[in-house]
Amino acid sequence: MNDPKRVAEMKKELADRGVAYCFATFVDIHGVPKAKAVPLASFEKMCAGSELFTVGAMEGMGLVGPERDECAVVPDLDSLVVLPWDTRYAWFAGDLHYHGEPYANCSRVILKRALERANAAGFGLNLGVETEFYVFRDDKGALPIQERRFTGLCPAYDVDQALQSMPYLTRMVEAMNALGWDVYSFDAEGGHGQHEFDFAYADALTMADRLVFFRFMAKTVAREMGLYASFMPKPFAGDFRSGAHFNMSLYDTATGANAFAGEGGALAARHGIPFPDVGYHFLAGLLAHADAITAVTCPTHNSYKGLLAQGQMSDMSWAPVLRAYGKNNRSAMLRLPMNRPCVENRAPDIAGNFYLGAAISLAAGLEGVAGAMDPGSPMNDNLYLALGTASASRRLPRKDGGFVERLPRTLIEALEAFETDPLVDETFGPEMKEIYLAFKMTEWERDFYTVHDGERAAALAAI
Repeated sequence: MNDPKRVAEMKKELADRGVAYCFATFVDIHGVPKAKAVPLASFEKMCAGSELFTVGAMEGMGLVGPERDECAVVPDLDSLVVLPWDTRYAWFAGDLHYHGEPYANCSRVILKRALERANAAGFGLNLGVETEFYVFRDDKGALPIQERRFTGLCPAYDVDQALQSMPYLTRMVEAMNALGWDVYSFDAEGGHGQHEFDFAYADALTMADRLVFFRFMAKTVAREMGLYASFMPKPFAGDFRSGAHFNMSLYDTATGANAFAGEGGALAARHGIPFPDVGYHFLAGLLAHADAITAVTCPTHNSYKGLLAQGQMSDMSWAPVLRAYGKNNRSAMLRLPMNRPCVENRAPDIAGNFYLGAAISLAAGLEGVAGAMDPGSPMNDNLYLALGTASASRRLPRKDGGFVERLPRTLIEALEAFETDPLVDETFGPEMKEIYLAFKMTEWERDFYTVHDGERAAALAAI
């Protein structure tokens, strides 16, 4: 629980800043924030866990049934955000508690458990995420934010498209920098109405907290301007998906030093990429559990409409399709960027629950480190050409005689891997594993088996 002296000091700080109401938030299975609005006068009670929640009434939280007791949320005071666009409100990330103990099925608690195991091994996790999403002028997605639609091959990095969006983008950048997030670039991305913000990395818990708030902020700022922000991974078949690449690095908890910095040793000599052995071990763990990880970081039926080489797009998708790694290779799942000491997983998309995605990624990487795993030889060629967009094969040969396999092509394939991977039980716990699996299977059946108007129209036209 929170220290009473610090609570009193923070209450005074909030009052001095004009805060009237506070939110101690937690997230559901989708990573969507939930909270009660608490007047500042009741701040001490909120910090002691006074606010109770019937989590069984929410999606994918467990404790289903009116006879089950409530959970209390305890705010993390280090996570304070005063809303930059309305300073009457303060926002905290919080942990759910059940019967006085951290609730096992709370997404933030799950990540904290994974971080505790990493700390026991002498490591912490730093995480940077490239946030991509669409902004529209209508609620159907028919009108991108720009009034003059780009007519060339790809609107990525187009200055005119960015400038048309600047009233919205500027408000976002000003808000993010007011929070100390250090935005270092932003642009028009490859989809019509799509944008990307890149800002400083942080420890994994802080970054996951920020990303939950980021999506809330992006939608809120858009709504205030009469716009609509969408975090659907693949809104249009002919446009780019909205990724959320995970840039991960372990750091030494004693010194803070990046464990992935440096030229490397035996594995660098063997595989030809200057990268430390611990980094090779980490990415080997990610590859070993890639399918189960993808079930979490690409969590919707729609997600897998983006994990393809080309599809209905006029050019390559730039999304990964193979469970492989390579030197600065954007067609592989895992990229070693060379301009920064990290492992970039290019598969995650913007719809994920970032607490759960970070937790299972860290657990997989640490397993690779603990087992001194070797990822095999890298794939440094254009893997789209190597595989072929129409190929039915699920794997390609590596130079060392091994093979690399496709990432799951559908949510059901990813969930099958999730169900049988022992790492999931270790990371999520058996109850949350079953909750996640059951919930996502329901989503799969709802979305896959729905018959759409387009299918009927195509069938009638063919008869």
